[in-house]
Amino acid sequence: MKKIVSILIVLITISSQAQNKKWTLIECVQYALENNISVKQSELDIAIADIDELTAKGNFMPSLNAGAGVSENTGLSFNPVTNNAQTETFLSASGNINVGYTLFDGLRNIRTLHRAKISKLASQYRLDKMKDDISLFVANGYLQVILNKANLEVLQSQNAVTQEQIDRTTQLVEAGSLPRGDLLEIKAIDASEKQNIVNAENAIQITLINLAQLLLIKDYETFDIEDEGYDVVDGGIADKDISEILAKAKESRSEIKIAEQNVELAKKDVQIAKGANLPTLSAFFGYNTRFTNTSSFIQQVDPDNPTSIQQIGVVEATGQSVVGEFPNTILQEVGADPFIDQLSLNDGIGYGLNLSIPIFNGFATKGSIKRSKINLQRTEYQLEQAELDLESTVYQAYVDAKGSLKSYEAAVLSLESQELAYDYAKERYDVGLTNAFDFSQSKQRFDNAKIEVNRAKYDYIFKLKVLELYFGIPATELKF
Repeated sequence: MKKIVSILIVLITISSQAQNKKWTLIECVQYALENNISVKQSELDIAIADIDELTAKGNFMPSLNAGAGVSENTGLSFNPVTNNAQTETFLSASGNINVGYTLFDGLRNIRTLHRAKISKLASQYRLDKMKDDISLFVANGYLQVILNKANLEVLQSQNAVTQEQIDRTTQLVEAGSLPRGDLLEIKAIDASEKQNIVNAENAIQITLINLAQLLLIKDYETFDIEDEGYDVVDGGIADKDISEILAKAKESRSEIKIAEQNVELAKKDVQIAKGANLPTLSAFFGYNTRFTNTSSFIQQVDPDNPTSIQQIGVVEATGQSVVGEFPNTILQEVGADPFIDQLSLNDGIGYGLNLSIPIFNGFATKGSIKRSKINLQRTEYQLEQAELDLESTVYQAYVDAKGSLKSYEAAVLSLESQELAYDYAKERYDVGLTNAFDFSQSKQRFDNAKIEVNRAKYDYIFKLKVLELYFGIPATELKF
């Protein structure tokens, strides 16, 4: 009984720990990269590229084919061994092995292999870009949850102050030091703050659900994140010159690498298309054998009458006949040879070379070459456009990071000013030198300043991480 109770306690403890688990940003990113459907689809693209590469390598190997057939013939049929027509029922079988090898095909096999390797590399770059995008989505969703939680803390702490003010104002109203309207004003502020708290709690739940859906986590009720220890961590990227960041982005970003590999793929397609104008030389070797169970006829000397005398001519002068002695042969039916013996007796081989020279195929090859060249031009334009887009994006990310930093610094200064104004208004209100309305306005500006600092802070963190990503720092190594 004690063992059962101990096991139940352990299970309850484990279940409680699982329910109270709070996900860190790194855990969320890693989980998303392992379970996101788009990432899995990109991984399948790499698997397909591996198969294409294996197939391209197989083109360099000889082809080997074997065949066999069995038939039973009734009536007039040709014996496959003697090639004689026979009117009877017999069983026959045949087998063959053929080997073929391409000696030259206009270098298309080599270029197809090169193309398969380039395609595999492009698939890997697409997977890297997908992981970067997913990591940014997760980071953005994660920081949004933290922002909403920070705003909730601001609202709750300020509402606690409001509760204290209600108690103090109630005492002053009952003592006749303040009018009852001030108490009603403070209570109206309390009701508005509680409504804002409810809205903030709903915002947290919504952003948590959005993040859980992005991670493909279905347990929305217990899902939560670690909301402590995240601050502005600048590794010096924001102080770097834009030209340095742009050069690093062109060197490391997957968008450019994908476009470059697409150009290389198009070049290989042009080469492969041109290879169709060259002759193809192949070699072949074949082995075949036959079997039949039907009997055959052979000529042999008659044992009862081995020789016969036949006239072979006449002496012209005398008219005397000239005779000769000849073997006396007869047709004798013999049974079929054993199966194994026939395989060696009836076999044959064939080998040679095949040369195919393309002369005219209705402009199909010419059209294929032109299409490949047009596609090459298109990919070159796409590469140029990708470089322009990346340059524009990096500049925008750089300006956004700089702007969000200034916005954050301005928000901090504003908060300091609003805090001083709030403290002054509170002191005046406590001694009855200002009314509740003016105090509530000062308090509301102070609350808004705190919320704005939170918004500017996490906006700057995210935009700074975007800039670091363009600088070549892997998404899984970004520090928050």
